[in-house]
Amino acid sequence: MSQETWNNGIDGLSEGLPRFIGVRSPSGWKSVITEARKRGDRYFLIKRKVSYETLKQLQELPIFREGQFRGGLITIVENKRILPHRELAERTIGYINTGAEVIKVGIEGSFDKDLAGRNGLAVKQRLAGGDWITVDNINNIDAKDGNDIVTTLDVDFQDVATSALKKQLRKHNAHHGCAILMEVSTGDIRAMANLELGSDGDYHESYNYAIAESTEPGSTFKLPVLMAALEDGVIDTGDIVDTGTGSVKFYNKVIKDTREGGYGKISVKQVFEKSSNVGTSKIIYENYKDKPRNFVNRLNAMKLNQKLDIQLKGEGEPLIRQPGDKLWSGLSLPMMSHGYEVRMTPLQILTFYNAVANNGKMVKPRFVTKVLKNGRVVKSFDTEVISNSIASRQTIKKAKSMMEGVVEHGTATNLKNSNYRIAGKTGTAQIARGKQGYRQGSAVSYQASFVGYFPADDPLYSCIVVVNAPSNGVYYGNVVAGTVFKEIADKVYATTFYKDYKTEDDNKLVASAPEAGNGYMPDIIRVLNSLDANLRKKAKSEWVATRESGDTIKMVGLDFRKGLVPDVRGMSLRDAVYVLENAGLRVRYDGKGKVLRQSPEHGARVNEGSVVFLDMSM
Repeated sequence: MSQETWNNGIDGLSEGLPRFIGVRSPSGWKSVITEARKRGDRYFLIKRKVSYETLKQLQELPIFREGQFRGGLITIVENKRILPHRELAERTIGYINTGAEVIKVGIEGSFDKDLAGRNGLAVKQRLAGGDWITVDNINNIDAKDGNDIVTTLDVDFQDVATSALKKQLRKHNAHHGCAILMEVSTGDIRAMANLELGSDGDYHESYNYAIAESTEPGSTFKLPVLMAALEDGVIDTGDIVDTGTGSVKFYNKVIKDTREGGYGKISVKQVFEKSSNVGTSKIIYENYKDKPRNFVNRLNAMKLNQKLDIQLKGEGEPLIRQPGDKLWSGLSLPMMSHGYEVRMTPLQILTFYNAVANNGKMVKPRFVTKVLKNGRVVKSFDTEVISNSIASRQTIKKAKSMMEGVVEHGTATNLKNSNYRIAGKTGTAQIARGKQGYRQGSAVSYQASFVGYFPADDPLYSCIVVVNAPSNGVYYGNVVAGTVFKEIADKVYATTFYKDYKTEDDNKLVASAPEAGNGYMPDIIRVLNSLDANLRKKAKSEWVATRESGDTIKMVGLDFRKGLVPDVRGMSLRDAVYVLENAGLRVRYDGKGKVLRQSPEHGARVNEGSVVFLDMSM
């Protein structure tokens, strides 16, 4: 460092250090640094373990801003992995283990090539304390930062899914469970929670059951089963099925209904709504016993025998038993009819139900939408269509009606509410333990599930909840899994769609204009259109603020200028982080919901890399 640089900068440096480091006064800093220079010390420790934000501010101080070789500021980088949302979607976000065996998990593992960047090359010198510093050398090569990726996960929805699932797992002392929230039209995974009972007695994300665990689904498989029969025209929803006293025998196997005494003569629609094992097995066996290949071909045509080929590694293999297989038997049709002798992952089941909600169009689940380099899109992933139509329009319409009936007057009436309607199917399956079968001694373990979509009239989200091995004596899908589904659906609906209020004079429920907030215009338009909101004006900008006037919504484009802090008030955390990071800013936040306040305020002039603090509404 030249004497001129020292003379011109020491006072400013000493004044600046207390703002970021503290410890000493300006005169104190000037004294100790000057003494070290007089002694001829080659190195003087300023501070250990400073944050990246603090380092950037220190690098702007006099002397230090001249760089390492002219100003003398030496930094030793320590990389640390931080999960800002802690356990939320931890397994879905994933990691890379580069030990003796390289293990790649989740989004990070699957997108390693995009995220990794490139290592640099530098000549280094070891200090007396053991640290290494970079030495100026013409052969040094700078490292290149990796790209950023934009995921489909919504931190607010993820928080809701994780907390609702954990609460129910604790209540029923279950071994593990998962919950997935998917956007119907795009296949975007908005939340994916996977929790397993740990040795500490609490639940943690340790394995991605949602995409990897392929099990016998039980009664949730009755939807594709009956849709296959409807497509072939061998039944209609109004046809009558005699379920007798609640049991039927096929060869040496007795299949029973859960209701003592059975349901007697009921319609096909009621067979589904009441989840009658007897009714479903009789329908399939009687219509396909002489032509089982026709039945299985229908299931195959609905893509149930294929992996989804999702963006993440580790998808479980589906199993649809085929006539002629070694294990095919006379029992295969009645067992398959209520979800045994088939295996599917929760995500594969959800994708099928999502296709029904999407009027027959099956879309591939999506976890990542874009890859960014310095805020610029270098790769994008559009929604992929697996099948334009898994069944005819008539069959899809009947399937929807049957699922709505499950909640209105079937096995899931506990999910009904007055604000919106849910459609779906309960599932309760015995868990097979390899050669031990379904019973271990006198004990039987169960898997409880509920899968469906909401609002039933115009579906925006589909969801599945699976709870494995509840052990407190309650194991039915409507209670164990359906309760989680309803909590997720209620909170997503309440925070996304609209607010209601009661008039003071007549206690009638009156809907105000939907409270859309601010954010990404296509998302807002889709939600408002689903609610038949009156849109007065659509802005040209991608990012908009909404203004309410009575029952009318007006959109105003948000103007994001380079070098100025964007206005993200009223946005979801996901949208706010996206906008701010694209502006070159870093984000810290407190709470969840929508952005209530921001600091610095919008319009403030700041340097790239500055931190914006967000206060959330909840």
